Amino acid sequence: MDTVPFTKMSGSGNDFILIDNRGGTLDEGSLDAFVVGVCRRRLSVGADGVILIEGAQTADFRWRFFNADGSPAAMCGNGARCAARFAVLQGVCGPRLRFETGAGVIAARVDGSRVRVKLTEPGELQTDVRLELAGGAAGVSCIDTGVPHAVLVVDDVGRVDVAAVGREIRFHPRFAPAGTNADFISAEPGGIAIRTYERGVEAETLACGTGAAAGALVAAHTLGLPSPVRVRTAGGDVLTVFFERRAGRFCDVHQEGDARVVYHGVVHPEAWR
Repeated sequence: MDTVPFTKMSGSGNDFILIDNRGGTLDEGSLDAFVVGVCRRRLSVGADGVILIEGAQTADFRWRFFNADGSPAAMCGNGARCAARFAVLQGVCGPRLRFETGAGVIAARVDGSRVRVKLTEPGELQTDVRLELAGGAAGVSCIDTGVPHAVLVVDDVGRVDVAAVGREIRFHPRFAPAGTNADFISAEPGGIAIRTYERGVEAETLACGTGAAAGALVAAHTLGLPSPVRVRTAGGDVLTVFFERRAGRFCDVHQEGDARVVYHGVVHPEAWR
């Protein structure tokens, strides 16, 4: 591969490198090295993940999403909003669109930098899943909102050692071999605050879209919050999660938030080799 044009975007603090790959710009044989290389902070562009926009037969486009460690992920809420806006800016589609992901087809509506996406139907909520942790036993709620999440309700998310406890939950034998994302939520006026340890990034991120959805649904069940739930992320932005509940299951989950263009650029092979 020679130089590769890209756009850097941020969805509520989750940052991504987006590439229009409809013409097969990227060499598949070097893709893993490319993703890991360009996501390195201080040594390269730096990002939580890479999103490729490609052609599709059943939707406006198909995306491929890769975490910073090179592992593919089926879904990412913040990334989905960025992908939708990027596709509109690239002229791939109009402001009402649908795109294929590993978790299913996602519908989105773009209004400037604000984007609303309809997430795939969440899995069944499992409550009070008991985990033995270094600090003692804890009960988490588990739900798949496109990717798996384990949510722990705490008194104050600001006092949680997310790096340590989040990593312990993420790699807990209960969730082997794939692991899980770990979210910590606490109630606050008007909604909840959340912090997330993201699988694949292997660190706390400023925001996680599917984590915000998982946190909102757990808050609705355990704290009695109605739809929509305002979710304040670690980066300070607010995501709004809409949902319905029928026959004891959550459904029709939508998420709205920002998708900012940070800059356009061209990455040189030295950035990943």
